[in-house]
Amino acid sequence: MSLGMATTQKKTATADKTKGAKQADFVAAPVNAKLSTEEKLTLYRTIVGIRRFEERSLQAYNQGKIGGFLHLYIGQEAVAAGITSLMGPNDHIITAYRDHGHALAVGMSMNECMAEMFGKHTGCSKGKGGSMHFFAPDKNFWGGHGIVAGQTPLGAGLAFALKYKGLHGCCVCFLGDGAVNQGAFMETLNLVSLWDIPVVFVIENNGYSMGTSLERSSAEKELASRAEGFGIEWESCDGHDVFEVREVADRAMTRARDSHKPFLLEIRTYRYRGHSVADANHEKYRTKEEIEEYKKNKDPINVLKEQLLSDGTLTEDLAKEISNEKKAEADASAKFAEDSPVAPRSEIQTDVYWEVDNDTEGRLKGSYFFND
Repeated sequence: MSLGMATTQKKTATADKTKGAKQADFVAAPVNAKLSTEEKLTLYRTIVGIRRFEERSLQAYNQGKIGGFLHLYIGQEAVAAGITSLMGPNDHIITAYRDHGHALAVGMSMNECMAEMFGKHTGCSKGKGGSMHFFAPDKNFWGGHGIVAGQTPLGAGLAFALKYKGLHGCCVCFLGDGAVNQGAFMETLNLVSLWDIPVVFVIENNGYSMGTSLERSSAEKELASRAEGFGIEWESCDGHDVFEVREVADRAMTRARDSHKPFLLEIRTYRYRGHSVADANHEKYRTKEEIEEYKKNKDPINVLKEQLLSDGTLTEDLAKEISNEKKAEADASAKFAEDSPVAPRSEIQTDVYWEVDNDTEGRLKGSYFFND
């Protein structure tokens, strides 16, 4: 057998792990079957909460309350909700600039997230980071990074620290389908394979790198298969069903924790809005029919709602109550952000350089700021 034939067979065998599986199979998987009623409702509340927060964020942006970029997570909610629900005490998360969903899923409040986007001192990054730079170290959430693929070596570093300290955990590092073509990511794959680092890279493949379709940007359409070149295990799945996300991600995260090995997981998902709110052409490089088809058949909220209605976990009245509750919470966060103060002038040089903030010896060397 030639090397090329062996590679093809390996790729096919790996990719077929979830092929042909039905929703009922994912619901019945051990990691999902053991969920309590309250845990399933928490998943639903998380997904609905992300959607209502993003809708309110868009409204605030259009009102001129939010400056800079705004990358909405609408349509991808099941990915963040499913994976963060699997986190243990020694698991960490790091992501790219489309970070609102991940932040809320790990338990950050709508208030601190909305205030950050408003540039207020009550924001999670004191108003200095904005939409792309949410952080919550107390929740093992390390951002929020604006440089495409820039978070991937940082995710490897977090995972390296876990191994170095002998902790049973992993780092889940999210990236988009466009980021897989960055050199930093390929270099990182090489290192984590060489050093057996417990990192799970999750490609949130929404089909478009900004406005460029996957067909036009990547020679290999099965993005996770790139792991084969580095001897890394990989898998792919759909991202609209939170139970499918949990079933597949649980395998990846468990392997990373138990064997201190990297894993590359590709999750096929979709964003309803443009790359950012400034992307005015998002209905020109893709059709309205394509967007509506996903909304009709694969909307993460509707998929989970139907599953929970069928097993008796949810009722129509409770679903409406949760939606209204999360909408009110999002509205309240906008009010909180509006009423919050901006940072005082004295804060302009804080949280910029560690040496300055902590008065280290390094502060004495060179100039960090140039004052009038």
